[in-house]
Amino acid sequence: MKENSVAKKILYGLLLVGVIYIAAASPYFALRLPKIISRQLKWRKYLKAKNSQYNNAFYYLKRKGYLNIERKRGQVYISLTEEGKKKARKYQIDNLKIEKPKRWDGFWRIVIFDISTLTNIKRAALRGKLKELGFYKLQQSTWVYPYDCKKEIELLREFFGLSKKELRLIVGKIEGDEFLQKHFNLI
Repeated sequence: MKENSVAKKILYGLLLVGVIYIAAASPYFALRLPKIISRQLKWRKYLKAKNSQYNNAFYYLKRKGYLNIERKRGQVYISLTEEGKKKARKYQIDNLKIEKPKRWDGFWRIVIFDISTLTNIKRAALRGKLKELGFYKLQQSTWVYPYDCKKEIELLREFFGLSKKELRLIVGKIEGDEFLQKHFNLI
């Protein structure tokens, strides 16, 4: 799937929206389904795609097993399959950003992790993502950030399948933090 493809945006949008159901009165409903959904959810502007691209992407996702489309009592239900949810979460992680408030509250967000050596790939990927998000490596498995990032850390914990024992977030003060304040341009 291309990096900025319509299918990627549909998957991500469905992850945000959840299960969708629409009344199906016409026998041609399934053929018009992508167009109807885009109109209902006002995704046309978000997707910036032609009808044919949108239709192709929708059916591509269904063929790949990412979408589940079923009819029940005159309704059409669209949901992500488990595989579709995994794929959409990957895109969610790829686009992850931490909002920076205007003022720093004076507390550090300290992320510590203890991941088994059997899962070196997870550990390396987590380190890479923390670095990408702008965290500062304080020690081998200890990273620091000045702004609230609880939701983002929870998302990373879920994505990597880590427990709260394996990945922890601590909010507090750090003694002698001038070098960190300078690193994050807080002074």
